[in-house]
Amino acid sequence: MWRESALLVILLFRLQQICATKHFDHACAPSSCGKITNITHPFRLNGDPDHCGDNRYELTCENNVTVLSLYSGKYHVQAINYNNFTIRVVDPGVRQSNCSSIPRYFLSRSNFSDTYDYINMDKDAYQSGQRRVSDQPIYFNNRRWNVVRSNPVYEHVVFMNCNHSVSDNDGRPIWYQLLLYAKDTIYTAWIGLVETIKGQKEFDGDGNYKLGLIIGHYVLPSFLACKLLFGVISFFALLIYKWKRRHLSMYENIENYLEHANLMPIRYSYKEIKKMTGGFKDKLGEGGYGSVFKGKLSSRSYVAIKMLDKSKGIGQDFFNEVATIGKIYHQNIVKLVGFCVEGSKRALVYEFMSNGSLDKIIFSKDGNIHLSYDEIYNISIGIAQGIAYLHHGCEMKILHFDIKPHNILVDGKLTPKVSDFGLAKLYPVDKSIVTMTGVRGTIGYMAPELFYNNIGKISHKADVYSFGMLLMEMTNKRKNLNSHAEHSSQLYFPFWIYRYIGKEKDIDIEDVKEEEKEEVKKMIIVALWCIQLKPNDRPTMSEVVEMLEGDIENLKIPPKPTLYPDETMSSDLSFTDSSNSSM
Repeated sequence: MWRESALLVILLFRLQQICATKHFDHACAPSSCGKITNITHPFRLNGDPDHCGDNRYELTCENNVTVLSLYSGKYHVQAINYNNFTIRVVDPGVRQSNCSSIPRYFLSRSNFSDTYDYINMDKDAYQSGQRRVSDQPIYFNNRRWNVVRSNPVYEHVVFMNCNHSVSDNDGRPIWYQLLLYAKDTIYTAWIGLVETIKGQKEFDGDGNYKLGLIIGHYVLPSFLACKLLFGVISFFALLIYKWKRRHLSMYENIENYLEHANLMPIRYSYKEIKKMTGGFKDKLGEGGYGSVFKGKLSSRSYVAIKMLDKSKGIGQDFFNEVATIGKIYHQNIVKLVGFCVEGSKRALVYEFMSNGSLDKIIFSKDGNIHLSYDEIYNISIGIAQGIAYLHHGCEMKILHFDIKPHNILVDGKLTPKVSDFGLAKLYPVDKSIVTMTGVRGTIGYMAPELFYNNIGKISHKADVYSFGMLLMEMTNKRKNLNSHAEHSSQLYFPFWIYRYIGKEKDIDIEDVKEEEKEEVKKMIIVALWCIQLKPNDRPTMSEVVEMLEGDIENLKIPPKPTLYPDETMSSDLSFTDSSNSSM
């Protein structure tokens, strides 16, 4: 609940101002208005003698309410404390227990630009001699004085004890509860801290210095503020130190790995990489990993140079890429010619594939290359052989986890090569189940078990599923994505295939020659086996190669999965009606 907003102005009085001569005390009698009594210097009530109080702090009595006028604003006086030199006032525009009313007047730092003089006086004490010594007042002769310095008065604004939850433009809650020990919004004015500690001493009526007041009001808050500032600086310094240590540790790990690993690729300097690409002029493509540039070796052979961005270059992706294809060689696996590790710079140098990635060949309608289905069939066998080698032909099993047309490169002889091992995972040959901490892959090619644990464990069968989706797209020359699907389970599963295969209808596909129909049907049947819902129902990649290379009479048509809802087929749907929207 908002309480009344209050303005607290601390006015520091000099001893000379407080202990003025007694004849002034007699001339300026205290004034009163309503509940405020004993109004004396530096305040004055309207109508008091001109020499009484400070004109800047003149109070008026309106409807028996004491009012202080400051900078075109009027404030109701609640209390005046001459012991700690404070006055408590309330803006009349703020109604108690009402947060919707905003003060009509605001005091800024510029409102407290007045200066008070430090006065050095020679004071002579004397008595009148008209009474006994014990009864007579003491007078001070303060006629001789000079100003030694002037200091400005400053204000300090603190918002306290407003526990209401409000929301900003983003709808996030804001809690105004900066200091819990006070209950009002206050404005505090004080003379410069350093000058206060150096030159000012306050004392009570008994003549005892209030050093504790100075320490409590000025020294202790300043000490706490310095301590807080030091803590914040130390915290950020520690964060920067840990960040640098983490990255230095990554660099050291990479260097240690490259030093002890028996790698075939060549290590290049960043200067050599820059020279190969001619200053990174010929850009082949760009992706989430970074950019790919065309380069030329000193032997005049062309290469593709992948420059990894910083987030990928110092992480697991770079390790995976070098560790997996840095030690293997297969005609259907892209060859890693070299790499660059220099500071934060990371680059991978591959053999150049003149025809680019498979998606640009099979999905592009205006491309320069038009593949026959016989060529597509041979490419599918090459891809299957490459993946089978990763699963069963290396010292460690290698799961790619991102088989898709974009990651299949094709050379000038239409030889496919599996590439981009940034998401790959290695595990022992005798181990069939893979432990993963997160989902990896590309939507549309990811196996169901990566999302649903009750379907089956994650293994090399995840790559088999991805290959099946890839094979289906190669056969149809379009994306499997069905943008007209009513259910999410229909989005990627090509139910339309069963219209032709399940009912043994003749295959009617564009550009398919009579002698190619058997190869196309074989590819479709193998693809359907690969994309079975349960991993145990899918073949291994070695079996996939045998199925593609074998006779079609030996292939059985797999059952249509019952877990997926049936898709309503339109009467004019053809084999090529799958959506071609890209991912």
